Amino acid sequence: MLDRTKIIVRVAVNRPLRRLLDYSMPENLANRHSNCSTLIGCRVLAPLGKRQVMGIIIDCPEHSNINNDQLRPIGELIDHKPLLPQQLLSLFLWAANYYQHPVGDALFSTLPTALRKNEPIPQLGVPHWQLTTLGKGLSYDSLRRSPQQKALIENLSAEGQLAETTVLRLFSRAVLRSLIMKGLVEKIFIAVTVKPKDNENMVREPVLQLNSAQKTALDAISLHAFHCYLLDGVTGSGKTEIYLQLIAKNIRIGRQCLVLIPEINLTPQTQRRFIKRFNVSVVTLHSGLTDRQRLTAWAAAESGSAAIILGTRSAVFTPLHRPGLIVVDEEHDQSYKQQEGFRYSARDLAVIRGRRENIPVVLGSATPSMESLNNCRNQRYTHLRVDQRAGNAVQPNWSIIDLKGEFVESGIAQSTHAAIEHTLSRGQQVLVFINRRGYAPTIICQQCGWSAECNHCDSRLTVHRAKQKLICHHCDYQRRIPTNCPNCQSHQLIPTGEGTERTQEYLKQKFSHVKVIRVDRDTTQKKGAMEAVINDIERAEPCILVGTQMLAKGHHFANVTLVAVLDADTGLFSPDFRGHERLAQLLTQVAGRSGRGDNSGQVLIQTYQPQHPLLETLTRDGYRSVAAQLLEQRQSNQLPPIVHTVLIRAESTNSVSAEKFLHQTRQSMERIDASQAALTLIGPLPAMLEKRANRYRFILQISATQRSVLKQSVTLLIREIEKLKSSGGLRWSVDVDPQEM
Repeated sequence: MLDRTKIIVRVAVNRPLRRLLDYSMPENLANRHSNCSTLIGCRVLAPLGKRQVMGIIIDCPEHSNINNDQLRPIGELIDHKPLLPQQLLSLFLWAANYYQHPVGDALFSTLPTALRKNEPIPQLGVPHWQLTTLGKGLSYDSLRRSPQQKALIENLSAEGQLAETTVLRLFSRAVLRSLIMKGLVEKIFIAVTVKPKDNENMVREPVLQLNSAQKTALDAISLHAFHCYLLDGVTGSGKTEIYLQLIAKNIRIGRQCLVLIPEINLTPQTQRRFIKRFNVSVVTLHSGLTDRQRLTAWAAAESGSAAIILGTRSAVFTPLHRPGLIVVDEEHDQSYKQQEGFRYSARDLAVIRGRRENIPVVLGSATPSMESLNNCRNQRYTHLRVDQRAGNAVQPNWSIIDLKGEFVESGIAQSTHAAIEHTLSRGQQVLVFINRRGYAPTIICQQCGWSAECNHCDSRLTVHRAKQKLICHHCDYQRRIPTNCPNCQSHQLIPTGEGTERTQEYLKQKFSHVKVIRVDRDTTQKKGAMEAVINDIERAEPCILVGTQMLAKGHHFANVTLVAVLDADTGLFSPDFRGHERLAQLLTQVAGRSGRGDNSGQVLIQTYQPQHPLLETLTRDGYRSVAAQLLEQRQSNQLPPIVHTVLIRAESTNSVSAEKFLHQTRQSMERIDASQAALTLIGPLPAMLEKRANRYRFILQISATQRSVLKQSVTLLIREIEKLKSSGGLRWSVDVDPQEM
């Protein structure tokens, strides 16, 4: 007969295992935690093979498929209260299941690094004292010889909890210490949360006056239950002011706000604006923080002491003490989709979390994604439009420059040069956009045509003159710039094409009287670099900004009145069906940096394809017309978001192994979908970049009109894939709702 007295815990370990593991609770822990359900969400150390690994308790089942006498005991209970609240833990489980990822790996990959290293949660909030279980069961006569101790016990019994300052005002530390040693009292920390009666000084500065469109959008958002709103406002329409006033309403009812932004480099300007507006605690969560800083911010959110939590993608998993509102700014941005490991979409999970916690979610963008527009069309989301710019600002004027009829030097047309000169002469600022960092895309031998290619990828090496290196932007392979051609020994090696570095050099030569600031990944790597750039720009002195798409995302530069896009043709002929959507979003976003202040703005688009339908529609009718056309095309061609897609990715040092593996995977899928009616299979096909870092990459695309059918089939497929033999160091992964091919 099996021993049924053991307490069983089901654990998700920090390993890429697609199943949960059952353990027993050691007797010493079982005696202290007879109600095992209170430990769900706590970290433990558990034996796995010969090692102790960290895990999180997911469940306390009554029975296990393993005999009780064969269950191994957990080694250590790290937390004595759940690390994650039940609702958030259930979101993790849902997300791991939906994105077909091992639960333990999903859980730990999004936690602060310090919590993965066995560190305790910092105790934040106001220290209080309360009776322990032993103290609550104390008989009336137990402390008759210690009247002060008895009086403190009676106070705590009557009040439940007392602030430490109150306890020490009424009793000596010696009295408190005696009760601690007897195990009768314990210290707890209670978060200081914003209460309705504390709101007089909540706002530091006067709120801005909303125009009628902003006010209509703000009034349409209810804070009292879950609903998803798409705030579709043209660039410069004051979406951030709507967020701020909505957040103020939320804080007034004592609730916290989670605000997601796509990039770390947006954090300083956004954080500064929030701190300037609110007299409450604002914390940030992103990968640029130290482990300790991130853990402290996470704990402040979990305890409720932080009213506003501002973060990038993984912040969607941050525990909140009193959740009230989630805002996803620039919801269309690709950065919200994790591209490695646990491939979740923070935007989509924000909506799921809002539904589970019964709080509203606001998705904001001037260029909404096809997914969100389709959800509005199907009435899942409420579509809120703000069509006018805030204050005195007006939409910029667009002009297309046909490069076929222009003199072009270093990628800048003569007309563009003249417009830059005119703008600077008026004391205003210019933004020159080129979405390619480095000095030049490649180096070529004039004598024999040799070009510098990466030895590890199907790509050319980019010239970085400042570093005197050729660098691969896919695998980071680097080598010195050669002095002569390795093929014919000629010294006639020339950089071909333009990048941000070369464009900056040219503009410095032509406009030596003003500052030319370059903003790309190379110049903003150091801590505080982006903040220094923003400070420079906000001085409003005439200058030229040269940058990549880092400059296109959400920045407010009031004195920029001219935006010049040097190479608009890159996305026109992309093999990815999302290429036109992303180009339209990028051009609209970067154009939106112009004319946000009192002066009108101008946008110049340099192209060799001035009659291209996308550019004509975008410059004449705007992004919404382009988006409507693209959504109809997706409908006609049965492409996402009309259908649902999963990619099975395989990569290997041997291209034959990767392709063969996916052929076998396809055969397994065809057996699962025997009628071949529910699913559409495409591939195996080489990935867009077939070879990367010496590994050959292939994809198998699986699509279905019904999400549930696709999920069920892929779940069965994964069980079959795990049985397949692999070679050549093959790795495979599942990408649900992929954003990249």
